[in-house]
Amino acid sequence: MKIVLIGGQGTIGKKVAAALSPRHELIIAGRNSGDIQVDITVAASIENMFRQLKTVDACICTAGTGYYGDFQTMQQHHMMGGIEGKLMGQVNLVLIGKQYLTEGGSFTLTSGIAAEHPAKNGASVAMINGAVNSFVLAAAQELKKDQRINAVSPGLVEDSWERYGALFPGYNLVPMQKLVNAYLLSVEGAVDGKIIKVYS
Repeated sequence: MKIVLIGGQGTIGKKVAAALSPRHELIIAGRNSGDIQVDITVAASIENMFRQLKTVDACICTAGTGYYGDFQTMQQHHMMGGIEGKLMGQVNLVLIGKQYLTEGGSFTLTSGIAAEHPAKNGASVAMINGAVNSFVLAAAQELKKDQRINAVSPGLVEDSWERYGALFPGYNLVPMQKLVNAYLLSVEGAVDGKIIKVYS
């Protein structure tokens, strides 16, 4: 398969890329690195990426984050980076990319455990992850040409403990291989309209 992976240089993306690259034609996309550049906060940039690729059999996104901060002082502008990136960026990958995705192709988005188990100071991230999940459930009913869509919802992964562990006290660490398997299930399997949860 010809697969585009947005965020392939990130913590999760690198491991997903390593698992897929021996068996598929893998194109890594990123804002400042990779085989092709894309800024998922800009719809025109997404359109330009797909035009260059012409067609893809699978589109995976492991890019995007959100704001963690004191709820009492949180305002709209704190949330906009995550809304424009992790939420609308992934939504636009589907809305634009469905014209370039082959028959039977798949989208794999990334949400996260915060949709169900928000961390302290993580209201913005919880909202974004929940919205991604809801979009996937709805889009699965609408896509044509046997195209599939799923979201992988990771917990706190082993490789992110040093960076994010303090934000998630008491959370079980997710083995990286177990998380990678969820992406493989979405891309190489037959599941559709699923939130693939990997929380421990």
